[in-house]
Amino acid sequence: MPTWSGTRKKLETDYLCPALRGRVKYFATTYKKCPDHEGRAAVLVDGVEVLKSSYYEYAPAFWKLQSELRRLKEADWREAAPKAGQTVLEDGLFDQRDFYMAFQKFDNQSIESSLTDENPIVRVFALLDRRLGKRRLAALEETMEQELDWVRPFYFLRMEAEGLTLK
Repeated sequence: MPTWSGTRKKLETDYLCPALRGRVKYFATTYKKCPDHEGRAAVLVDGVEVLKSSYYEYAPAFWKLQSELRRLKEADWREAAPKAGQTVLEDGLFDQRDFYMAFQKFDNQSIESSLTDENPIVRVFALLDRRLGKRRLAALEETMEQELDWVRPFYFLRMEAEGLTLK
């Protein structure tokens, strides 16, 4: 796995659209003195954390949902963890490892695949990507109605930065 500084450089200079350079910053850290080196991740827009999460927000929600799924017998023990992980992620909770894994996936696939990826963090990276042109960005407006509440603001940010208006 590459270093965080290399990952951040790729996200902020190689992939980020020119209209948002300097406005969008990515942040992720691991706390060395914390058990299991847990940490947090965030996306900052104009210095404000617009998307943020940490292990200490993510883990309690994940374990509670996983236990609930198993208790209600909606999923056996092999299915409960992935199902709980995806559900909690869709609620906007993740840890720094999810952020790193989302970047690895994003970095190794096309922009088309990233825009339709099941991982919402990957979709956020794709919405801010320079490879997403203005026409394709404008064409995504209808699909944004079904997008998660915490992903949609990144679409609006990009539209505003590109000087495009919503229909």
